[in-house]
Amino acid sequence: MQKITIAIDGFSSTGKSTIAKQLAKALGYIYVDTGAMYRAVTLYAMQNKFIGGEQENLVGLVTELPKIALKFVYNAELGFSEMYLNGENVEKQIRTLEVSRNVSDIAAIGEVRTKLVEMQQRMGAEKGIVMDGRDIGTVVFPDAELKIFMTASADKRATRRYKELLDKGEDVTFEEVLKNVEKRDYIDSNREISPLTRATEAIEFDNSDMGLDEQFERMHNYALRIISKKEKGTL
Repeated sequence: MQKITIAIDGFSSTGKSTIAKQLAKALGYIYVDTGAMYRAVTLYAMQNKFIGGEQENLVGLVTELPKIALKFVYNAELGFSEMYLNGENVEKQIRTLEVSRNVSDIAAIGEVRTKLVEMQQRMGAEKGIVMDGRDIGTVVFPDAELKIFMTASADKRATRRYKELLDKGEDVTFEEVLKNVEKRDYIDSNREISPLTRATEAIEFDNSDMGLDEQFERMHNYALRIISKKEKGTL
């Protein structure tokens, strides 16, 4: 079967990672959560006091980028890969609201994006990959055969994220989560470098009122149609 590149972009908390994991598993593809990579760099910045204190030291963070080693390690029990930062499993730490509050600012740093985009492009050099993020279809893989742009209302997304955080035992309010979602939307869409925007040829996918099964079925059908066209030489 011919392999393709699938790029899934969209706003925070639209469920990109959940669908991307399912799609990759169904197709036998590699899945890469680029958001986890930016979150891991953010966690590093927080741990080393480059952000989060009285004064930011983003120049210091940029200087230390060569010291940051990121790796996805597959967890057979969970059925997906977890993020490792300098040899340590940080999957739980990077999913906190505290990291969410800072990740868009870190992701807007040009040197950070350059480092991670280069890593992402190497990961997908052989195709057969499903990658989700903010600039996959526009910057990382502009030639991807299938591009999806996921969206949903801010209220719907905040509700989903709020439930996830509560399930993980975090002490948060819905208002905090909604504010964070709206702030990230603004920063992601208005940053100078690789802003969140829908690629011209991307399929816009509003899942505000759509269940997971329906989302997966539609995504899977999109992919199978593209793969079929490629095999027939009509793509």
